[in-house]
Amino acid sequence: MQWPCIITAMVTPFTETGTLDETRAEELARWLILNGSEGLVVAGTTGESPTLSLEERERLFYAVKRGAGNAPVLVGAGSNDTHHAKMLSQQAASWGADGVLLVAPYYNKPPQEGLFRHFVHIAENLPIPVMLYNVPGRTGVNLAASTVAKIVTACPNVFAVKEASGQIGAMEQLLEECPDTLLYSGDDALFFPAMALGARGVVSVASHVVGPEMASMATALRNQDLPYARALHFRLLPIFRDLFSWPNPIPLKWLMNRLGLPAGPLRLPLVYPEDTGSLVRLEQSIRALKMDTQVGQHAS
Repeated sequence: MQWPCIITAMVTPFTETGTLDETRAEELARWLILNGSEGLVVAGTTGESPTLSLEERERLFYAVKRGAGNAPVLVGAGSNDTHHAKMLSQQAASWGADGVLLVAPYYNKPPQEGLFRHFVHIAENLPIPVMLYNVPGRTGVNLAASTVAKIVTACPNVFAVKEASGQIGAMEQLLEECPDTLLYSGDDALFFPAMALGARGVVSVASHVVGPEMASMATALRNQDLPYARALHFRLLPIFRDLFSWPNPIPLKWLMNRLGLPAGPLRLPLVYPEDTGSLVRLEQSIRALKMDTQVGQHAS
């Protein structure tokens, strides 16, 4: 498989009573693929995975796969319980997932040898590809590039890393030590520099609302049009920042509902903040961006 550049970490749409909304999930998946996304992740952090039951994960996957068509759909299957993560990964494979996203174990803070054994135990003999996910701000542990190198040597089906430490240096180390492993930025704000360094792409939150613009940036980078890509990066940067002014996916779901996109409510323990200043600013930035795009299209 030729893995795509822009993979969207999808929100999980819920009904107003808090149940899984499969119809909205299918519609959203279809809309995302038509608007810049080339692949999708379900049941990840953005999808409020800690609140999803196994039965809901299965129903969600099938709904999204129907909407995504031929685009790859990965399933978030990480856990801080190795055996549970292995079970989730095997279930995803049985559903027909194109791959799994495995976050580093959270809260229990294993050493690097523990991380190595954890991922190998899950990935070995798994019949589908694996993307590792390093996000120390949420997990409390950093997955070192040297450990990734050991994992991919032991398990050839580990094809990629979603690097979300926020450190360019970490991406450089991964590119140096794991040259045959695809690198994806886990931070929208680092999509541009990551691509410039040689990353395959981004596992994105912002692509829910600025997918076409991110696709344009990727095209510009591939065509070595650095000035245009750089200008677009700085135009999108305030949006990227405000999307993470509160823990993800709080700002994103708030914005999507304001824009009429199928997202629905959050599930507890996530709630919308009383101070919505950054969220209002986010909506204003998105509307201004879309207005400028429409004006430019009419002018041309």
